[in-house]
Amino acid sequence: MIWDQGLSVGQVCRDMGLGETAVRRWLAQLDAEQSGQAGIGKPLTAEQQRIRQLEAENRQLRQDNDLLKKGVGLLCPRTEMTYRCIAQLQEKADNTALLCRLLGVSRSGFYAACSRRGEPARVCPTSTHLRAAFAASGRCYGSRRLRAVLHAQGLRVGRYRIRTLMRINGLRPVWRRKFIHTTDSRHGLPIADNVLNRHFTPATANAAWVSDITYIRTRSGWLYLAAVLDLYSRKIVGWAMAPNMPAELVCSALQMAITQRQPPAGLIVHSDRGSQYASEAHRALLSRHGLTGSMSRKGNCWDNAVMERFFLNLKRERVWQNDYANHAEACRDITDYIVGFYNNVRLHSTLGYLPPTAYERKTAVQHPIEVSGIT
Repeated sequence: MIWDQGLSVGQVCRDMGLGETAVRRWLAQLDAEQSGQAGIGKPLTAEQQRIRQLEAENRQLRQDNDLLKKGVGLLCPRTEMTYRCIAQLQEKADNTALLCRLLGVSRSGFYAACSRRGEPARVCPTSTHLRAAFAASGRCYGSRRLRAVLHAQGLRVGRYRIRTLMRINGLRPVWRRKFIHTTDSRHGLPIADNVLNRHFTPATANAAWVSDITYIRTRSGWLYLAAVLDLYSRKIVGWAMAPNMPAELVCSALQMAITQRQPPAGLIVHSDRGSQYASEAHRALLSRHGLTGSMSRKGNCWDNAVMERFFLNLKRERVWQNDYANHAEACRDITDYIVGFYNNVRLHSTLGYLPPTAYERKTAVQHPIEVSGIT
């Protein structure tokens, strides 16, 4: 425009024969419209009305907040009274950070005041749910799995908050470690190649199984457990227990898995180099069903790490917390752990915090052809 070129409004009006008052009114209206306002003689749009309403509400909230801070400062001049007020308000609003910010105090100061009074820093309603979840897990879940359980119940609690609550409530798994060697690889029996080669994440079910033997202490002597695990879902698909470790023990566990799952030919069955797995009976069972044998390298426990991890979980979460009087009692409890907890309830981080059975059902719906044969 002409006045943008350094000319005054009066000079432009004189040169063009226009009224100065009208030109100035036009300029004011143009500036208002360009800034998003209504302009002279132009009604507000619905969006502009909403923006003005929000601005008014925001001003009112700031005034109310300032009034609250000034009122608290006048009525409760002592900081200790503010801390007590926050402790009472926590029963209705479970957000310490928000309450401290609104009342103008620090969280660290509030926690320190609670500690001086000998009170817990925060009475959180999730403590009850946390204790219940911890008890339901057999007192074996850590903060990660407890977080997944609480999230499934609709309680959004962070892992580090759960660790704090576990410390406050005295929730701490206690494990004991005892070891005994169960593998005898000093024999002249045939050894299979390491076909699995640590490929612990097959794309489908019934593609690769791992197996091993472990021991269970009872007052009547050792009880030996042979188990077979499907690497796809980490599910125990076969197991057998006996007071000794003949080849029939591992054959019984494998036969149970075959009967339950009906695997296709070519399935890899991986184990260590123990004499039981290298025995003629075990090799004949593999051959009869068209299964491929695989064995770990000598003295390398990492080649069968998934099975070793299952045995560690079994002992930490169940066996080491009990004192079995005899073999029958141990067999019942271990079977209950496998069927009633590990396969159907226990959350597995590798499976996205799902139990093996639930994971298989979920993937069977998504890929019904790939995971066929699941029982």
